[in-house]
Amino acid sequence: MIMSAEISQAHISHGQAVLLPSLSHVQWASVEPNLKGSCRSRPRLKTPHLNLSLLRIAILLSFLVHPIYQSMATSSLLMRKTLKSFRNPSSILASLTTHSRRLSSTVAAQNQPNGPSSSSFTFSADDAIYVKAPSPKPASASDPSSVTMPMAFMTGSIVGRRFYKQVTTREADDGNGWTVMLDYRTLKTPSKRALKLPTHALAKAIAAEWEYQQTDGIRPFTMPLMKLACTALERVPLIRPKIIEHLMKKFNQDLVFCRAPEDNVLTSDVHDRQVEKIDPLLDWLKSEFGFKPVLYSSFFGGKQDEGLIKAIENLLKNTDDCELAAIDAMAASAHSLVIALGIFHGKLQIEGAIELIRLEEDFQVDRWGLVEGGHDVDIADLKVQISSAAVFLALSRRI
Repeated sequence: MIMSAEISQAHISHGQAVLLPSLSHVQWASVEPNLKGSCRSRPRLKTPHLNLSLLRIAILLSFLVHPIYQSMATSSLLMRKTLKSFRNPSSILASLTTHSRRLSSTVAAQNQPNGPSSSSFTFSADDAIYVKAPSPKPASASDPSSVTMPMAFMTGSIVGRRFYKQVTTREADDGNGWTVMLDYRTLKTPSKRALKLPTHALAKAIAAEWEYQQTDGIRPFTMPLMKLACTALERVPLIRPKIIEHLMKKFNQDLVFCRAPEDNVLTSDVHDRQVEKIDPLLDWLKSEFGFKPVLYSSFFGGKQDEGLIKAIENLLKNTDDCELAAIDAMAASAHSLVIALGIFHGKLQIEGAIELIRLEEDFQVDRWGLVEGGHDVDIADLKVQISSAAVFLALSRRI
């Protein structure tokens, strides 16, 4: 192995070994100044059975340490100690472990902002690992007069323990709407907007949802009115055109327009029940908008009259944010915009709407039986979704 290097005068120090990276290889040299100021190189490695794997580790460690310490002398000293440890194989792992920990500590110290440490693990000199709690945030980082719900509130997870004792409502500071108070804190939406509700009745209902939360955790899935209120205040104003476009895209495949074949022995009973239950809603749709809906027996749907489509679209455009949020929620659960509009106009009650939504499935349950843990759970979930949206729609309207 040839040990030589080209060493610049800026990197020469008496009695030190210098690591010089090259584009193709890395070479080691020991430099000593003579009386004339010149340098001569002599190899420092004479061990014929040098472990190349350990040498690679040492070289890699030197490259990592060099930009951190930003000192060639420190890097050279580390490499000299590492090379000496090759003569004693039992100490090489301990040496590399020590320098690796120092390296990790240096990187963490450089990347960490000023202030107390936020790391969860601490390494000590006796090879022990200590776990500590994360440092609390400064009290000034949050507004003590308000409560902002995290984004996890829009999902179904538990967001934390109950931190309040009393829930009240009061009129907004500007006199336009009502807010919910958790003790002395004003409730806010996940995007830190004030939860300003249009009516006192809706504020009372949302306050009741917060009042009945258990002490071990706040469960958003038991607060459907709060979820609809956040949707109406935050999402609907931003994506109103897309919501209407999505509803109209599904209108031609509406549940009430699909009719079971009458001439089939397997579906004739379902057809008779559809005529009995759904036809009154279709008659109302014709009298309300002036166009007779088109019925079909295909899963791919049909094409409704353009006049009916325009009339429904204009109705959706004239709704306020709370009404559109409720209609969208009911249409998604019912797979039917017509049923949602029936509730919106007062033509359908909650029980009647659920009966129309589950008409075909209930027919199969009556014939083949109910699957526990399946059908009963679906029925309970549908009742919650339709009922909460209908109640939200009614309470949000100013009388």
